[in-house]
Amino acid sequence: MADNSTVTAPENLSFEEALHLSQSLVERMAAGSLSEAEVHQAIAALVSSSNGARGFFVVYLSDPQSPADEPSQTVIAALRTAPEIIASLLVKNLAMSTAMAITHRRNQNEELANGSNRVQTRSLHLIQQLQTPELRESAISLFQTLNGSSSSYQSFLERWGYDQEQQQAIRQILEQTNLLEMT
Repeated sequence: MADNSTVTAPENLSFEEALHLSQSLVERMAAGSLSEAEVHQAIAALVSSSNGARGFFVVYLSDPQSPADEPSQTVIAALRTAPEIIASLLVKNLAMSTAMAITHRRNQNEELANGSNRVQTRSLHLIQQLQTPELRESAISLFQTLNGSSSSYQSFLERWGYDQEQQQAIRQILEQTNLLEMT
């Protein structure tokens, strides 16, 4: 992709295409080679579909070179264009990265644990900045499922087989989102 071209997301984007486009986008964001308008347009286009949003978050949250440690207001505004799509994905990313950091440490793989911690911190930071009703609903639903008073996230928890320590860590990180107290 030429350096002066914009990053565009085609309709019916596959997850693999989303990963490729997101990698290009994150690299160009880190290099400062896109205008704020181009960043907004590209992220909004990616997060307008589930595959696009999944691909974007995989790259944006995990890439060590990503500008995700200090997301710009342009990134936040672009994410706000698809609140229903991003809410569950961000909450799940927060939960999965929290649980996986524990798994990696149990397996004595500090490098992978640090990568999971990076995703956890970045996910938490985005959630705290976005604070949308959809994020609140997703966080509360997961918290209630962990506490046995809801089943909306039961299949998610069963699919990953989180143990008690991991579930407790997820509860604790959800409390840090400031979404459980919102009215």
